[in-house]
Amino acid sequence: MDIFHLPAVESLVRAALAEDLGRGDLTTRLTVGPEVNGAATIVAKQEGVLAGAPILRRVFDCLGAESVAIDLLAEEGASFSVGDVIVRLKGAAVDLLEGERVSLNFLQRSCGVATTSRRFAEAVSGTGVRVVDTRKTTPGFRVLEKYAVRIGGCYNHRGGLDDGILIKDNHIVAAGGVAAAVQRARDGAPHTIKIEVECTSSDEIAAALAAGADIILLDNMSVDELEAAVQQIGGRVVTEASGGVDLSTVRAIAETGVDMISVGALTHSAGAIDLSMRLHLE
Repeated sequence: MDIFHLPAVESLVRAALAEDLGRGDLTTRLTVGPEVNGAATIVAKQEGVLAGAPILRRVFDCLGAESVAIDLLAEEGASFSVGDVIVRLKGAAVDLLEGERVSLNFLQRSCGVATTSRRFAEAVSGTGVRVVDTRKTTPGFRVLEKYAVRIGGCYNHRGGLDDGILIKDNHIVAAGGVAAAVQRARDGAPHTIKIEVECTSSDEIAAALAAGADIILLDNMSVDELEAAVQQIGGRVVTEASGGVDLSTVRAIAETGVDMISVGALTHSAGAIDLSMRLHLE
């Protein structure tokens, strides 16, 4: 799916440009003539995984700099090392300078999420377990961050609250119990929608199974507790482990036999990869 032409992405790009440019780039407009042309390279100052490079085209188009030529030197998902040139650009120096910071901000963030996701995907390699993301994303950036998660080799959970049913502890309290919550969800949801229930104990697992849940989320359980829960469920429904997952624990969690592991850190704790743009006059 080409996310880069979605209205949500264009709106995000335009908002970022408006935030950065304000009434115009005062420094560039006063120091660089409109006749000056340049070539620029985007260079990696850290190793990482490339994601989000196509958004550069959207940045310069929204800037009104459609004439800027962009040459992507690596495929999405490719690994890069310190010093690698990953993008070349040519155009008016004014345009390149005005689009520099916003372009790098988007690219650095996307590469950071993809790099973190790649590390988690590699950590569970061979187990058959899927590492999935959460809704713990940067406000406004969800579509980009979830795209970067996929590029890094992990998978997406719900895109939003309208994208699936996940009955959590507060829903259970408000509905009057697991059985009531699942029944209400079943009565109102289309038949194509699966129902997931968050459980923290064997009693809650039993209640969720009896109520007809399709997926059980095992929340904040130890490895021993997860192993016991997987045995209790016995393959009757899909299982998802969540809570307290990091790179030091994800392999052991995967080896308990769960089907999926949701990791908020894919997005909320991913750092930006350090990239820089270097301009040369032509």
